[in-house]
Amino acid sequence: MKLHSKLMLLIVILIVLLGGIFEITFKNILETNMKKEIGSKALAVAESIANMPEIEEAFYEDDPASIIQPIAERIRKQVGAEFIVVGNRNEVRYSHPNPVRLGQKMVGGDNGRVFNGESVISESVGTLGPSLRGKAPIFSEGEVVGVVSVGYLQTDIEKEISAIQKKMFTATFLILIGGLMAAFLITLNIKKALFGLEPKEIAWMYQEKHAILESIHEGIIAIDTDGRITVVNENAHKILRVPNEVLLRGKRIDEVLENTHLLSVVATGQAEYDQEIMILGEVYLANRIPIFNKKGDVIGAVASFRSKSELAKLLQELSHVKAYAEGLRAQTHEYSNRLYTLLGLIQLGSYKEAIDFISKEVDVAQGFIQFLMKEVPDPIIAAFVLGKFSLASELKVDFTIDRESSFKDVPNEIDRDHLVTIIGNLVNNAFEAVRENGKAEKRVMLFLTDLGKELIIEVEDNGRGIESENNEHIFQEGFTTKNRNSNSGIGLSLVQNAINQLGGSITFSSNPEEGTIFTVAIPKSRGK
Repeated sequence: MKLHSKLMLLIVILIVLLGGIFEITFKNILETNMKKEIGSKALAVAESIANMPEIEEAFYEDDPASIIQPIAERIRKQVGAEFIVVGNRNEVRYSHPNPVRLGQKMVGGDNGRVFNGESVISESVGTLGPSLRGKAPIFSEGEVVGVVSVGYLQTDIEKEISAIQKKMFTATFLILIGGLMAAFLITLNIKKALFGLEPKEIAWMYQEKHAILESIHEGIIAIDTDGRITVVNENAHKILRVPNEVLLRGKRIDEVLENTHLLSVVATGQAEYDQEIMILGEVYLANRIPIFNKKGDVIGAVASFRSKSELAKLLQELSHVKAYAEGLRAQTHEYSNRLYTLLGLIQLGSYKEAIDFISKEVDVAQGFIQFLMKEVPDPIIAAFVLGKFSLASELKVDFTIDRESSFKDVPNEIDRDHLVTIIGNLVNNAFEAVRENGKAEKRVMLFLTDLGKELIIEVEDNGRGIESENNEHIFQEGFTTKNRNSNSGIGLSLVQNAINQLGGSITFSSNPEEGTIFTVAIPKSRGK
C-alpha cells in the first residue's frame, strides 16, 4: 500500500474512532446532566408546593383532595410535569393526573426518607411507568403530615435526549465528512510535497545524497532562509576543523563561519562563483548558489569550498614545466649560436681560435656545473638554477650565483617544489626588472645559504625598483605594475603561498636607483 493510501486510511479510522467516542461520551454526559436538571426542577416544584399554606391547611379539611387536586393540576400543567401527587402520612393520594386514583395508596416505595423530613430525588416505577421524581415533605407545626411527589416519565426524558442526540449525530456526521475531505486533501498535499515518492524511495535518495556529498572533494554547506545549516559534509568539517561528532546542522551559519555571504545570496537570489574566502588562515575558492522551489522562491543557499592551494599547486607545476622548457629553449638557442661561431672559425681556417673558443666555453660551463654540484647537491634545485643560467644568457642578463652560497643541508621534509617555486619566480621577476631598467648592465645575483637554523634565499637585481605605494600590494594575486596579461600578478603570490606552506617569511628592500633585494627565510625544522 502506498504512503498516501496508508495515511488516508489511518486518518479515516482515527476520525471515525474519535467521532464514535465523542458520540458515546456526549450521550452519557447529556443523559446525566438532563436527569440532574429535571430532577432538580422536580424537587424545586415539590418543595414549592409543600410550602404552600393552602396545601398545609387542606390537610385539616374533611375533603383535602377537593382543595389540593385543582392546585396540583394547575401547577403540573404549568411546569410540564407528568404527575404531581400529594399524599398523607398513610400515603393516601390527595392529587393525581388520573382522578380515578384519588384516595388510593401511592406506589413506588420511595417515601421513607421523605417522612423523616428529607427532600429527595429518586427513580422509581409508579402507576404511569418508570419516572424521575422530586419528593418533599409537608410540615405542619414541625411534624411531617404528608408528601409532595413531582415526576417526569423516563420515556419522555429519553425522547428529549434522543431528539438532541439526533441533532448531534447529524453534526457529527457532517464533521466526519469534513474530516474525510480534509484527510484526502492532507494526503494529497503530502504526496505533492514528497514529489510522489514513497518512504523507501526517500530513504534510498537520502542515502544516495549522503554518499554523493561525502564523495565530493569540496566542502559543502547548505542553509535555509533563516541562515541555519541544513546540510554539511565531511570535507566541510575538515575545512572548519570541527570533528564529525560535533553536530553543525541546525546552527546558524554566522556562528560557525563568518563572511560566507550565503545570507546575501539568499537575500538577492544571485549566484556567486570562484570567490575567495579566508577560513582559518587558508584561502579557499567558494561557489554560492541559491536554492529555489517550484514557485521560484528562494528557500536557501548552498556553498562549495575548495582550497586555493590546490590551484596554486597546479600553477606551480605549470610554472616549473614552463621554466624547464624556457631553460631548454634558451640553452638550445645559446649553443646554436656558439656552434655557428665555431663553424665560422673553422671555415675561416682559424683553428687555434676555434680550439681556444671551445676550451673557454668548456671551462666556464664545467666550472659553473662543478660549483653547483658541490654547493647545491640537490639535483632538482641545481638543474633548475642551471636552466635559469642558460635563460639569462639568451636574455643578455648577467646572472650569477654568489660563490659563498651553500645549499647542502636542506631537510628532506622541505618540499622541493616549494623551493623551486620561490627561487624560480623571484629570479624571473628579477630578469624582467633588469630588462626594463634602461641600463647597459643588467645584473641579477642569487645567494643561497643553509647556515644556522634557517635556509636563506636572496635574489638581488639592479632593476628600477618598487614604488613605495605598491609595497603592501605586491604579494596580492593579480596585482602587477606590468602590462596585464594572463600570467601577470601571479608570481609573487605563488612565492608568498609557498613560503606560508613552509612556515617561512619574506622581506624586501628596494631603491629606484639601485634595484631590489628579496630575502626569504625558511626554518629547517618545519616543512611541508
